[in-house]
Amino acid sequence: MAETPLEMTIRLRRKLESRKVRSRIWGEYYEGKHPLLFATPEFRAQVGDLFDGFSDNWCRTIPTAMIERMSPMGFRLEDGTLDKAAQRAWKSSECDVEIGLTMLDSLVTGRCYALVWKPDGITTEITFEPEGQALVEYVPGRRRVRAAGIKVWRDGDRELATLFLPGMVYRWQRNLSGGEWAERVIGLRPSESAHFPNPLGVVPLVEIPNRTRLTTPPRSEICDVIPLQNAINSQWAKLFLATDDRALPTRAVLGMDRPVREITDDTGEVVGEEDLPIGRFRSDRLLWLEKDTARIAEFSAVDPRPFLEVIRELIDHISAQTRTPPRYLGRLANIAADTLEVDDSSLVSKVRERHKYVGSALRELMRLEALAAGEPARAEALRLGDVVWRDPQFRSDAQYADALVKLKSLNLPDEAVWERIPGVTPDEIERWKSMRNDQAAAIVGGDLASLYGPKPEPEPAPSQLEAEAG
Repeated sequence: MAETPLEMTIRLRRKLESRKVRSRIWGEYYEGKHPLLFATPEFRAQVGDLFDGFSDNWCRTIPTAMIERMSPMGFRLEDGTLDKAAQRAWKSSECDVEIGLTMLDSLVTGRCYALVWKPDGITTEITFEPEGQALVEYVPGRRRVRAAGIKVWRDGDRELATLFLPGMVYRWQRNLSGGEWAERVIGLRPSESAHFPNPLGVVPLVEIPNRTRLTTPPRSEICDVIPLQNAINSQWAKLFLATDDRALPTRAVLGMDRPVREITDDTGEVVGEEDLPIGRFRSDRLLWLEKDTARIAEFSAVDPRPFLEVIRELIDHISAQTRTPPRYLGRLANIAADTLEVDDSSLVSKVRERHKYVGSALRELMRLEALAAGEPARAEALRLGDVVWRDPQFRSDAQYADALVKLKSLNLPDEAVWERIPGVTPDEIERWKSMRNDQAAAIVGGDLASLYGPKPEPEPAPSQLEAEAG
């Protein structure tokens, strides 16, 4: 028996809630909220909650090192031309700002989502949704064909849900106190129906995943870092406790009775004795030796180097497993500028690999935007097009200039060279093309003054200068 739309909504929402547990753990590790693990019960009993607020957070560094190299600059159609309409839609929805937050969420929690819709029925809008608020379900046996999508959020004391199917859109609401799902009435006009046909004919929700395998869900970029991060925090806690207890050498007096004082009653009769507190003797740095057999022993201060060596080794493991250059993880090295390119090669390769996963989702996203705009031909051209990414390899200005001059010497068109300049947007390239064409038109028309300025007046002859001086 086929599911009803309401039953599908309840099932997908339950599936969405089950995913929140894992993504919440990854998100907390990214924010530096790490429980102290790898500690014995005796250690925990000794320190209590002393280190609850401490973390040497490398889980933030790993995705940050990637996201600063992932910048989509535009969209290219099947024939290789830049899609100006897609660029306008991208900017009108402020996607050039939101995409950085979205890709970061995808790296941290494993995936996030993008929605193409017309909230007012006229203007197409692109919004990005975190994993905890959206979900896409695929056709069984077809990993790329979306069967349904759901978006869930809260509004005051109510929970709202929108179920997207290829043919219909269903909108629901319920009270957070435990009410049943019912057709939505919040925010709807009196004559507006809660359910209506899907004008796009496809599920408008797109998943933006991090790298995954064929048979497993997307994973966080910090998933492999978490065990090493826990070990690093444990080593720091033990080092702090050891240095707090044994930061300085400790001396002991052997073969001598502990200092005591007599206890007397009101008549002056000695009735007992008690140990003298030695804290004052420590602060006053006083010491006495009354017995010939007394001697002094010393316990050396704790050596922090073994702890630090373990921490450095763990950080090196993080660098190797995540392909992050050691200098991002505090291992400073005197590296020449030309050598940085080699040092960054593994990180650059990883970022370019992510370009494929994210780029596929972004192409599908802009294809939906073209469908929503009523341009099926452009939608098809975008599906077979490509995303223009900024070069993830960081180079100095001199290195870029040298590389661009060499590319130009191979008779590459100016546009192909300009696209390789870091940070240059397609809009800037279009403006440069227009300026170049204006210059060419001025030369053909003989208007050299517009290029080089007015022709300078000739200098007067020497005889004329002498006459004017006389």
